[in-house]
Amino acid sequence: MEHQEAAEGAEKEFALGMTALAEEDILSALVHLERALKLRDYPGWYSYMGYCIARARGQHRKGIELCQGSLAAEPDHLGHRYNLGRVHLLSGDKAEAVRVLREGMAKGGSPEIIRLLETLGIRKASLFRVLHRDNPLNKYLGLLLSRLGLR
Repeated sequence: MEHQEAAEGAEKEFALGMTALAEEDILSALVHLERALKLRDYPGWYSYMGYCIARARGQHRKGIELCQGSLAAEPDHLGHRYNLGRVHLLSGDKAEAVRVLREGMAKGGSPEIIRLLETLGIRKASLFRVLHRDNPLNKYLGLLLSRLGLR
């Protein structure tokens, strides 16, 4: 009976945390998620906790570790990839964030992942692929062609 009450309390705290997270109240979400994980240690909740820790406390490495723990427990849950991508963005690693989000799209995608990828934008392929994209030929010729509307 006591175990069931603790599980229900954990679910309730997690739901409150998710509501706070949806409202962008990160500190409140963090408090509720910490309470939920104290009552019930469920690896599926780690990624949400990881995002909150990275955002509220700036602990990006710990956030990434928590998100990866959730992914290991539930590899098909798209929310974990979304949270991991957001933590990578917070840490300044846009390339890794895009890679993780694209993996999520390959697994079926979600509206959140699609929206985040759209806000990040997708770069066009460089004109001369044998040259680095920072090469002046690629850079300035690409700018010129796009301004002319040819690219």
